[in-house]
Amino acid sequence: MKITNVKLSILEMDGVDPYYDLIKLHGQRRERWLHHTVPAREKKRYEYVLHVETDEGVVGICTTPGDGHTGLHPGDVAQLQALVVGEDPLKREYLYQKLHQGTRWVYRSPSWFGGFDNCLWDIAGKVAGLPVYSLLGKVRDEIHAYYNTRGSTIEEAVEDAQMALDLGFVAVKDHFYHPVEENIRWLTAIREAVGDEIDCMHDPVAIYTFEEAIKVGRALEDLDYRWFEEPLPERSHNQLVELAATLDIPIMATETFMYDTDLCAQYLISGATDLIRQNARHGTTNLMKLAHLSELHGTNVELNGPGGLYGLVHAHLLCSIQNTSYYEYFPGGRHDKDGEQIGVLNWVAPVDGKLRPPDGPGWGAEWDWKQFENRTVEVVE
Repeated sequence: MKITNVKLSILEMDGVDPYYDLIKLHGQRRERWLHHTVPAREKKRYEYVLHVETDEGVVGICTTPGDGHTGLHPGDVAQLQALVVGEDPLKREYLYQKLHQGTRWVYRSPSWFGGFDNCLWDIAGKVAGLPVYSLLGKVRDEIHAYYNTRGSTIEEAVEDAQMALDLGFVAVKDHFYHPVEENIRWLTAIREAVGDEIDCMHDPVAIYTFEEAIKVGRALEDLDYRWFEEPLPERSHNQLVELAATLDIPIMATETFMYDTDLCAQYLISGATDLIRQNARHGTTNLMKLAHLSELHGTNVELNGPGGLYGLVHAHLLCSIQNTSYYEYFPGGRHDKDGEQIGVLNWVAPVDGKLRPPDGPGWGAEWDWKQFENRTVEVVE
């Protein structure tokens, strides 16, 4: 079997994405910035889908990041074709090593080929007639999800967390961006509202100084939170090492460079993080390498968001990785139900707080191709 073509479909989505301003976060000892929507400045939304075609008619298909510094941009398609057309798509490790080691020499960001790697896994499953979770080795039939709470007031946040429990979730995570004492008040309210048996996680998106992170971390330990996510900017490597050594609660870093497999590994090895954050939109092969590295270090890899194909990709991986705990669920449908817009018929979302992968070959995506074509505004090949 040989790869004959790689093409990128660009599909227009309903709704718009905002542009952002940056505003100062008040009440902190050092300046911190948060994004803030710029009124009346919006951009159209697009989805990007990669197709890897073969001479035997088997096509691997997966969504792929299409913007930002880690995306596969339309101009990258010709470069990818030059590197992979004529190769055997079942030689995933060979192709991974070629692209991973060679990325520096084609002047792309690490894991720019993540969507391509996911397409190879889809091809492998379709050739074998097996779902990806069977190729990897299934360890569970379903995975619990945690719920990202919402609310602009403490009352709304508490109410949303309690609603998550009613929906069957056994874990919740916040994104509170207040000054330290106010954040601790909100964190305490969440714990009191959900009780002692529910896992709680705090993700302040790097708003703290080192001293503030120590104070919040101690409070989280008293409240028995499960992990402390991105307490400091990842550029503060030395402070993350000290923070992880000082606190008992596990620190989770690496989200801003999940696309760089080697850098994520070095953060774990150096002690700058206790848990590895990863997302399969940057490729399944490299994610599994980090999962095994984490396992041998006695810790977890925790996956960020849906990972591709509106939850299908992470559903497979989370049921195939022993050392992981939750699917990250964002309520509102943008990360799952929106798949209907481009024709994904079997997008996944938690049922009673749990997620199951489909049993079809490859990623098991079921498509309405007429809907897909109606949404397509450009094909790059």
